[in-house]
Amino acid sequence: MRTSGLEVRTRQTQGRETPSPVGRKTGVVSTMAGTKALLTLENFINGKFVPCSSYIDSYDPSTGEVYCRVPDSGNEEIEAAVEAARAAFPGWSARSPQERSQVLHRLADLLEKFLEDLAQAESRDQGKTITLARTMDIPRSVQNFRFFASSILHHTSECTHMDHVGCLHYTLRAPVGIAGLISPWNLPLYLLTWKVAPAIAAGNTVIAKPSELTSVTAWMMCKLLETAGVPPGVVNIVFGTGPKVGEALVSHPEVPLISFTGSQPTAERIAQLSAPHCKKLSLELGGKNPAIIFEDANLEECIPTTVRSSFANQGEICLCTSRIFVQKSIYGEFLKKFVAATRMWKVGIPSDPSASMGALISKAHLEKVRSYVKKARAEGARILCGEGVDTLSLPPKNQAGYFMLPTVITDIKDESCCMKEEIFGPVTCVVPFDSEEEVIQRANSVKYGLAATVWSSNVGRVHRVAKKLQSGLVWTNCWLIRELNLPFGGMKSSGIGREGAKDSYEFFTEVKTITIKH
Repeated sequence: MRTSGLEVRTRQTQGRETPSPVGRKTGVVSTMAGTKALLTLENFINGKFVPCSSYIDSYDPSTGEVYCRVPDSGNEEIEAAVEAARAAFPGWSARSPQERSQVLHRLADLLEKFLEDLAQAESRDQGKTITLARTMDIPRSVQNFRFFASSILHHTSECTHMDHVGCLHYTLRAPVGIAGLISPWNLPLYLLTWKVAPAIAAGNTVIAKPSELTSVTAWMMCKLLETAGVPPGVVNIVFGTGPKVGEALVSHPEVPLISFTGSQPTAERIAQLSAPHCKKLSLELGGKNPAIIFEDANLEECIPTTVRSSFANQGEICLCTSRIFVQKSIYGEFLKKFVAATRMWKVGIPSDPSASMGALISKAHLEKVRSYVKKARAEGARILCGEGVDTLSLPPKNQAGYFMLPTVITDIKDESCCMKEEIFGPVTCVVPFDSEEEVIQRANSVKYGLAATVWSSNVGRVHRVAKKLQSGLVWTNCWLIRELNLPFGGMKSSGIGREGAKDSYEFFTEVKTITIKH
């Protein structure tokens, strides 16, 4: 019998139960009758699991059934977490970078030890394929801790002399204090650890709020913190909704810093609540990412990579491609091969290792994504494959799950909402272009500026186009290859600030300049 502490526990819910708050995965109030075993999560505050007075139903995206209860936390839980983080800060920030680095390495080792447990939980909770969870989400979560455990040892300060006045100037960086971290539902542990790791490596204590839609792996990680040597109060995880516990965290006067990944409307609300306190903000938001495919592109590499960039994780990645511009001379050839390759992507239950795509996060989100396809059809666009064209085959128990086929749209105008707005699902639009100047203008015509891809064998062209694209990240002849030392983030409505080794360290610290006259 495994004694890792990561085993899933359930509680019996008997007889009548007080209705849960609105379950955002379905948009309905849930009541449960009879006896049913459910996984029940608890907040993690000051090194202990703490039950909550009310809970939110969480749904398995592949079946549409309730399988988990998530704390519906609020002001009371945030106050307790702030008290714990405040008390832990002096001791943790006083530790040397080497000591903190060792703790992060131990936590990385534990996450890696239980990679399969975490991958299985992530796949069920989010709807992603087990293959993606095993090969990307959890390995990258491990890497996040290892990367920042190493990078924290290599930051340097600045120093300069003013000999004519006999002064020496140098800089020091100190942790900010309590870091408020809010992570999204699409890459739950991956993006939570991308925030927790640099924050605690720099000496901060943290209060993190994962998405209420995908909270399980954050809860599982909490079970490993003590074994890794993380002192009580250094990492506090509080579960619940954005309007309730998220706003309590963001508006708390003792939380001077907020790192958020999510939607633009939520970011606007965070900025509004943070303004009276002049908080430091890092906001990583959405995208409407173009792929530009020139006539000299290597289609043997371009097509499978662009299919993956369009539909990986059901298209629920902020870096996914949703606008594909193809030079007119190869447009017909590309379109035929791209649609054929898209139809080869298998939509299946998340636990199926052969599935290319799993289930979308929620019923409400599925309906939203489908509505974009419906609008495109009403505008006269052609749906070449996927929604409303092909048939999806699922086992009987998964018929109520939130599944959708990868969908390709063409004959669509740049002014269409499908070409302007972030859909965040398995939908991509393919349109032709004539010239380099034209396609750059069209690629830059949306309010977002997160990522772009360029496909061409002309080295001068890819440098030239990459320079002119209004995107924080530009991949040429590839997609999603990351160097964690370099900045990550977007421009325009895709966010504020950057994340990465140097950028995260600077965000999670305050710099002071010291002058000594001698």
